[in-house]
Amino acid sequence: MLANLFSSYELKGKTLRNRTVVAPMVMNLCNSDGTCTERFIAYHEAKAQGGFGMIITEDFAVMPHAKGFVGVPGLWADSQVEGFKEFTDRIHRLGAVVVAQIYHCGRQTTEAISGEQPWAPSANPCPLSWEIPHEMTTEEIDEVTEAFGDCARRAEAAGFDGVELHGAHGYLLAEFTSPYSNQRTDEYGGGLENRVRFAEEVIRNVRAKVSPEFIVGYRISGDEYVSGGRTIEDTKTIVPYLEKAGIDYVHVSAGCYGALGALCPSMYTRHAWIADDAREVKQVTNLPVISVGRYNDMRIADEVLACGKADLIAFGRASLADPAAPNKARAGDFEDIITCIGCEQGCLGEIYKQEPGGCILNPFTAHEYNTPVTVRAEHPKKVMVVGAGPAGAAAAIEAAKAGHQVEVYERRKWAGGQFRLGAVPPSKGEIASFIRWQVHQLEKMGVPIHWATEVTRALVEEKRPDVVVIATGAKPIIPKTIPGIGSAHVTTAHDVLAGETLAGERNVVIGGGSVGCETANFIAASHKSVTVVEMLDDIAVDEEAPTRQDLLADMEGHRVRVLTETTVQEIKQDCVVLEGKSAGTVKADKVILAIGSTPVTALADELGDLDCRVELIGDAAQTGLAGKAIRAGFELGRSL
Repeated sequence: MLANLFSSYELKGKTLRNRTVVAPMVMNLCNSDGTCTERFIAYHEAKAQGGFGMIITEDFAVMPHAKGFVGVPGLWADSQVEGFKEFTDRIHRLGAVVVAQIYHCGRQTTEAISGEQPWAPSANPCPLSWEIPHEMTTEEIDEVTEAFGDCARRAEAAGFDGVELHGAHGYLLAEFTSPYSNQRTDEYGGGLENRVRFAEEVIRNVRAKVSPEFIVGYRISGDEYVSGGRTIEDTKTIVPYLEKAGIDYVHVSAGCYGALGALCPSMYTRHAWIADDAREVKQVTNLPVISVGRYNDMRIADEVLACGKADLIAFGRASLADPAAPNKARAGDFEDIITCIGCEQGCLGEIYKQEPGGCILNPFTAHEYNTPVTVRAEHPKKVMVVGAGPAGAAAAIEAAKAGHQVEVYERRKWAGGQFRLGAVPPSKGEIASFIRWQVHQLEKMGVPIHWATEVTRALVEEKRPDVVVIATGAKPIIPKTIPGIGSAHVTTAHDVLAGETLAGERNVVIGGGSVGCETANFIAASHKSVTVVEMLDDIAVDEEAPTRQDLLADMEGHRVRVLTETTVQEIKQDCVVLEGKSAGTVKADKVILAIGSTPVTALADELGDLDCRVELIGDAAQTGLAGKAIRAGFELGRSL
């Protein structure tokens, strides 16, 4: 099974047990002074225990002001070394090779985070923060070069098998190599040989300060995907310079902060989307090449290796969704793997708020340090779970693991609730994989699921449970204040996505949040006319940045008309009357409401005086994102 992926590999004298690599991802799990934490260690231990061959950590800052996030690790001082010795010892005991990615964030930070004005090759602002950076002097370039070498020396002292220089994603090393961010006219700017000089000097400084057997890798964006940025052809010219300077492998990624969709591709992006860039780099070097980029299926990774496009495959967010994916894949248990859906909510969405990262699908991730293995209940309870959406299923799974007698009741003939509807719009089908995973877990444990069953007070009285978990979700808000809202041609986004109502030929979607926009995109993909009406000045603002960017591009391609700062005054039989910025009328034979949801709590109200514990979770307790609902179910199921 997956013979290519699970073959061993020799890297600079180190034997990797297989060719799976944990890609470096910021998680903000360290102290603000860069020192190690138990949370940081336990998070990586799960991946080592899960079977990954090599772990590349998130970026260690080489200087105090070099960090772009508050909780990244640091090795800018000797005092930080000791804490990471325990980290590397524990990872090695679990059989994984561990490499520290080291970096200077350059202009891609803020003064509030780094403590001083950001440094960069030129005084051009970061496209996210728009803070003007300080243009580095040659003396400061030398200072940073020495800092990289000293950081690598400390990494070796801490027991790491190597370091990876972060020359991708628009950070300082990348800024020097790219004409997009480097407009210098001295020996570090201008032509390619000058622009690569800083990277060469850093590599040589690192090599001089570590032992010959220490791994020194380099991560690079094959293409930056910005106008005036570095292309794959430029990268192919640069890599031989890096090889000559002394690196041991090349890790080919993509993008920068000016192209977040390439740096952290959304569910709209195909799997293994830059594998061909890795293949291009292999044509110009004899070094091992790591491919990364939307690998969420081990079978696809094996195919890429079989084609000779790369030597190793890095899994980023897929390792967040399921740290044990290698072990499960090797055993052929693909149905047991939690598949990353590319939502970016628990990872990217959290770290850019300077919070610890995680995964909405897997509440264990980044909480391993304080989430013990499920303990069997001393006094098993009879648990009735009402609703097979993400929250209800999560509660049922955890309660069953603890030995409780669990039964699930679902009024529909399918699981997933509103989460399942989220899998209907274009490019979002992977969401359904998590629903399948939850159902599979319940079936494996023998938990009965009663489909098409409406739970009433009488049924609860008949079953006599100790605990009723109400996960009945939410229903669409239908405002009564709009004239014509009750007309036959008015429906909801939920009904359209569920297939209970067909769209018209001319559709108006009221509400430009993510649900409204995705519903509009779904309808427009069938070559029907769609207009989105939104009262705010922009749409889909509740989506993560790369996902939003891809969604809006998709909507534009499907010719969805968008009217912002506009409200609906009245719904007539053949049109919608608008007021505000786009006042007037829009022809419509179908009007679709997407203006939010409200909890469904009727059953809880009915059960208030029964002699059993009643718990509301998920949208039935408070509407919100799926991750919050899944965590609520997870925690409740473990606490019964």
